[in-house]
Amino acid sequence: MTRESTKLDQKDRKIITMLHDNQDISQEEIAKIVHLSQPSIAMRIKKLKEKGIIDQIVGVNLNKVGIYVAIVSVRTTNTTKILNMFRECPFFLNGFVTSGDKNLMLLFAGEDLASLESMIDSRIRPDEDVQSADFNIMISSIKDFVLPIKLTERPLKNPPCGVDYKECQAYSENRCFGCPSSSRYKGVFW
Repeated sequence: MTRESTKLDQKDRKIITMLHDNQDISQEEIAKIVHLSQPSIAMRIKKLKEKGIIDQIVGVNLNKVGIYVAIVSVRTTNTTKILNMFRECPFFLNGFVTSGDKNLMLLFAGEDLASLESMIDSRIRPDEDVQSADFNIMISSIKDFVLPIKLTERPLKNPPCGVDYKECQAYSENRCFGCPSSSRYKGVFW
């Protein structure tokens, strides 16, 4: 994967900073501060979006809703397999292939620690391609932490991962709320 070099001038930097600080700021307000016309600001924002430099993602402020975030560092021989295992999981926030001893970092969100831990214990640690997995909970963040969380519009017949709740020991022992995509989900957020 190659990364393109992107040249930003001072006005682009100012626009990005202003949008970062206040995503609801109008183009007219930006134009006054940057000393350009509103159509010029609109064109610059359009180009920044087309290049993928700025994007807008709807998310949930995890500091406001009391959701736990698990950071799972994994050493595996098959990063793609592990990432694909969680691609459609509502609890899965993102995954990163990394350098170093652990070559995969996964972020999960959940209402309780037991559900998060049971998912790691039942899905990641037993996998034959996983040599180790460290499970850590994010205690706090200095800034608001807004992440996209996949909410289910209505329960699906089967969870997207294909795991049957009848076969899940953690679910049967009430150590896990179950998948929000299923009608068997016992939590309240999703």
